[in-house]
Amino acid sequence: MGEKSKTKEDSNIVFLFLIIPTIFLIVSYYVYPYPATEIAVILIQIPMFLSLVILGIGFFIKSQISNKIKILGWLIFAFYWSTQPTALYLSGDGDIFNAVVCIIGVYVLSYIAYHEWLSSKREENISCLNWIAGATCIAGLIYFGIERTPIEFWLRQVVAAHSGWFLKVVTGGNVIIGGDDNLNIFYNKSNVYLIFACTAVQAMVIFVGMIIPLPNVDIKRKIYGLMVTIIPVYILNFMRNALVSFLVGNEITDFNMAHNIIAKIGALITLVVLLFTLIKIIPEVLDEISCIIDLPKRKGPLEKLFWSKKND
Repeated sequence: MGEKSKTKEDSNIVFLFLIIPTIFLIVSYYVYPYPATEIAVILIQIPMFLSLVILGIGFFIKSQISNKIKILGWLIFAFYWSTQPTALYLSGDGDIFNAVVCIIGVYVLSYIAYHEWLSSKREENISCLNWIAGATCIAGLIYFGIERTPIEFWLRQVVAAHSGWFLKVVTGGNVIIGGDDNLNIFYNKSNVYLIFACTAVQAMVIFVGMIIPLPNVDIKRKIYGLMVTIIPVYILNFMRNALVSFLVGNEITDFNMAHNIIAKIGALITLVVLLFTLIKIIPEVLDEISCIIDLPKRKGPLEKLFWSKKND
């Protein structure tokens, strides 16, 4: 009877890790519409920064209580991202890719929280769970700490200038960086306006987050790893912006095809190549990534619910 009661309790907890992100997404869709008011944008920053700080605390605390702290951090972070799919879709001119990835991400964050619960229950220490918490904390605090600040504005201007310069060097055409804030690239008939995402800061902070919290890597290798990833990302990104302006300005294709498909595929390939380069320098990165991928093999109640019978 005791075993049955314990199994039922585990099933209820597993159900929560499935239903909570679903509730987040449904409620956020109606409560946090697009475009959000200025007050709503400010208020949603509270759970976002709170979740990152909590994950950071869980990363640094080396005890069983860290699992419970990180569970809270992951669920609050999932709540924040549940408010973003509509904004990502509409602000990106119908960019369904980012919206779908965001929705999937809400469930992934809840799944990581579930594995923290499983670690607490089994009294296990899974290194990659701590690594991903530290990586998220570091990358998130850098990215969101820059967003909507003078640093963001300055970065966008610098990237716009470099993108326009590269386009002019390659084409020899009339390229103008203008607009009220010098964030527009005018080329032939095209006018491409650079938002924060066009700086590739997201990709750069991902690599920073992956490298910095690695526990057994010396500082020299970390610095080298940062150099061979961040610098190429920045250079290839302003080349990407120039390519979008070139394709649209010469009417080779429209902005949606150039930016949301061609440029994104190119960016994805670039990130994969840089990741393999980083793994050559810091193999420990692959160990942590493999550990994350292998989390389903822990065969907790959630995994057993969906596919243990097939494997058996």
